[in-house]
Amino acid sequence: MLKGRHLIEPGNFSLEELDGLFGLAERIEEDPRYLRDSCRGRVLAALFFEPSTRTRLSFEAAMLRLGGSCLGFAEPGSSSAAKGESLADTIKTVSCYADAIVMRNPKEGAALLASRYSGVPVINAGDGGHHHPTQTLTDLLTIRRMRGQPGNITVGFCGDLRFGRTVHSLAKALARYPAVRMIFISPPELTVPEYITGILKKEGVDYVETDRLEKVMSGLDVLYMTRVQRERFFNEEDYIRLKDSYILTAQKMESAKPDMIVLHPLPRVNEIAVEVDSDPRAVYFKQTKYGMYVRMALIASILGAAA
Repeated sequence: MLKGRHLIEPGNFSLEELDGLFGLAERIEEDPRYLRDSCRGRVLAALFFEPSTRTRLSFEAAMLRLGGSCLGFAEPGSSSAAKGESLADTIKTVSCYADAIVMRNPKEGAALLASRYSGVPVINAGDGGHHHPTQTLTDLLTIRRMRGQPGNITVGFCGDLRFGRTVHSLAKALARYPAVRMIFISPPELTVPEYITGILKKEGVDYVETDRLEKVMSGLDVLYMTRVQRERFFNEEDYIRLKDSYILTAQKMESAKPDMIVLHPLPRVNEIAVEVDSDPRAVYFKQTKYGMYVRMALIASILGAAA
């Protein structure tokens, strides 16, 4: 169903296709031997023009667990991009060697551009402040595993909502599900972009904006914490002023619902106190593992290796 498809943003797949993908990820979680060696002889190229830990390693782990191989680079200085090679030429070259490409790039729209020059499927692993669709798949699978299908819930997004591509992708994806309410919690300088709120208005999604986490904590089913991203700021003083705007503590968790869950795309800096890790509602490390399962399901599907 997904064989040969690109994944540039979450809307590329229908809700039915996403449901099938999540079902496949759940089957892999339940039986680690399922699909083992299904991608033997296949090669995944991981092109990371920006730093990454979880996304890059989870893709590599996913491909290796499927029996395939990986090649690529973890920073642009080790590629011919350092010599001035265009992205189009890089993609044309790499698609001669690999069966699929996963790419992270600091420029918005880079993944879409890559898909136009690639002879193999391209998976967007983050393009600037635009999209991060495989993180969104991870987030949706986590919500599904912890709370059931991602509908009829109130989701609070807290922190850097202006530059947070994980927030943008997840908000757009959740807008497709029924009865989802969103609460955006940020300082005035880091509010969610108008293009996202415009989509929510068009889809009839109920949302509010506030700068007070404590004010809305008790009404949340999901709290999606994000870090203030130093790499997106042009002014160091602005980053320092805003970086600790919100810090989730055990005391603040006391007012949350017993079944609320806390998500975070990671890495975290100071926005979640380490003491919160022991709270069973803090599921961000489970979320990390679900990321590997859903990427295994995605790779197997686009390479036509899934049963």
